[in-house]
Amino acid sequence: MHSLRIVAVVAIVGLAGLSVGFTASLGYGSRSLGTARVSTPRCTSSALTVLNNLSGANVASVTVSSLPAACGGATVQVAYNNGATSSTGSGTVPAGGGSVTVNLAAAVAATVSAQTDVLLTGP
Repeated sequence: MHSLRIVAVVAIVGLAGLSVGFTASLGYGSRSLGTARVSTPRCTSSALTVLNNLSGANVASVTVSSLPAACGGATVQVAYNNGATSSTGSGTVPAGGGSVTVNLAAAVAATVSAQTDVLLTGP
């Protein structure tokens, strides 16, 4: 029984050594996944104002303001989630910046605890 354990331990250590050996032989270079780094430019690092617009007791649209002119032409994507239901929408920042109101695909019930996410893409 003792010798069977020794054989099992030696086999496991041997297999582990083989896997490390195989891994060490894998090549890497500029064409492999995960080796490139690209800096992502930002049109703003300032705080934005986000206002959920109500239609009755539902959030129907979201206004994003304090957008600088550098964000002009960018796409604004908004997601509103009340924990049970969510909806999304998108719009375009005016050329001079300012504000944009994004209509949600479907109105969502306003709740005390909700999450509004804003993503700027471009310009």
